[in-house]
Amino acid sequence: MDLTGASALVVGGAGGFGEATVRRLVQAGAKVVIADLAADKGKTLADELGEQAVFVPTDVTSDESVEAAIAAAVELGPLRAAVVVHGGPAAGKRLVNRSGQAYPVETFQRTIDIFLVGTFRVVSKVAAAMSQNEPLDSNQRGVIITTASIAGFEGQVGQTDYSAAKGGVIGFNLTAARDLAPTGIRVVCIAPGTFFTPAYRMEEAEAQAKWGPGVPNPKRMGHADEYAKLALSIVDNDYINGETIRIDGAQRFNI
Repeated sequence: MDLTGASALVVGGAGGFGEATVRRLVQAGAKVVIADLAADKGKTLADELGEQAVFVPTDVTSDESVEAAIAAAVELGPLRAAVVVHGGPAAGKRLVNRSGQAYPVETFQRTIDIFLVGTFRVVSKVAAAMSQNEPLDSNQRGVIITTASIAGFEGQVGQTDYSAAKGGVIGFNLTAARDLAPTGIRVVCIAPGTFFTPAYRMEEAEAQAKWGPGVPNPKRMGHADEYAKLALSIVDNDYINGETIRIDGAQRFNI
């Protein structure tokens, strides 16, 4: 997929994975919409990248907000690539706590709304926009990359809601790719392992010392740009479709 003269959308574009992906997409020749709730970071990144990027405040739980971000991308050029990599709150609590209290259903629902329903909302609306594109080689109109987690395969203690949400993203990936095949739109999911991002709220050296040794090879946390490079490889290779790709240094979670 050649992005020269095209637009791209990165939902969560002001965060760790998102910022790195925005930069890679700009380098590939796309004009990029940075869609995020983090206005200060998003505007700063857009200002740095100049005419190649624009920030649009975006809430993945709102149809109108997502549609506005997509419309902004279409104004920049044919929307050929979308990467859904937004974050959100993670409670990290067991189903029943030490006091015998059950995990709140409302918290579970909120996590599902953000990570699973929010991802589906973006995918479906982006696909509708991409379906209007003129086809390129092999009848390709666009590519959508979603972001799961290895927690969607083997979640850790306290990750019931997060694992369910990310497992859902993995679960609908192949079906979405098959649904959109007649329109020439690919759907691919990336499932990252332990990556260092600003979400850790600590210095990288401290995080690497704590979590890096648990990764088989290379024995360190991943870098956000390694996610971004994989995303660009997926965009570039039209034959990657319907797959969930783990990028985790061969890491598997054990209880």
